[in-house]
Amino acid sequence: MSDSLTYSMIAAAAAVIVLDLLAIVSVFKSERSVGSKALWAIGISLFPVLGLVFWFLVGVRRTRR
Repeated sequence: MSDSLTYSMIAAAAAVIVLDLLAIVSVFKSERSVGSKALWAIGISLFPVLGLVFWFLVGVRRTRR
């Protein structure tokens, strides 16, 4: 594998990890029950990309102005 591809893969993995951590923090700041927060955090941890996408599509409750 070329060096640029390797660095790109490392950068993508680091980005996913950072986004997952932000999503988990968002989960724990939400106004959900403790059990729901735990399930969301476990789901995001076990399925990093799918859990992240699913949280931002379904889990985040946005306020409308």
